[in-house]
Amino acid sequence: MAQAVDASKNNPSDPRNREVVFPEWGDIQRGNLETPINSSPLVKWFINNLPAYRPGLTPFRRGLEIGMAHGYFIFGPFAKLGPLRDTYSANLAGLLGTLGLIVILTITLSLYANSNPSKPIATITVPNPPEAFNSGEGWNNFASAFLIGGIGGAVVAYFTVSNLELIQGLLG
Repeated sequence: MAQAVDASKNNPSDPRNREVVFPEWGDIQRGNLETPINSSPLVKWFINNLPAYRPGLTPFRRGLEIGMAHGYFIFGPFAKLGPLRDTYSANLAGLLGTLGLIVILTITLSLYANSNPSKPIATITVPNPPEAFNSGEGWNNFASAFLIGGIGGAVVAYFTVSNLELIQGLLG
């Protein structure tokens, strides 16, 4: 069956040649599809420049960047959409909810790190997964940095939203 897929790519008169979704790297055994989205150069560039896949970063730096982003953007829904959204303590409740979720996520990362994780596999989008995720030690470093970054991001978001009037007054 893999030969039929390869033949349709090489035969221009075959109507299946107009298909845009193929098995990853032409191998139907891989269980992944190569689509115009996941195989486009723009998507590959974007995903490979995210902190999880960017080359040259330590597991600690990866966890710190990802934790800061998560702590910062998780704060908003807790503070502005939570049950205390119309009270004076909405921002504090959002901060506490965010910190609780960051701690839960860190615990789950630590559990995964101690479960003897398998090595990451190469895909169309990420052909060279980082070596940082090959060991439990790398995952533990990632998890501890995620906790630090998540707490920092949540605190920055809390102080930014709590002092928004002051910041707006300084800017204009």
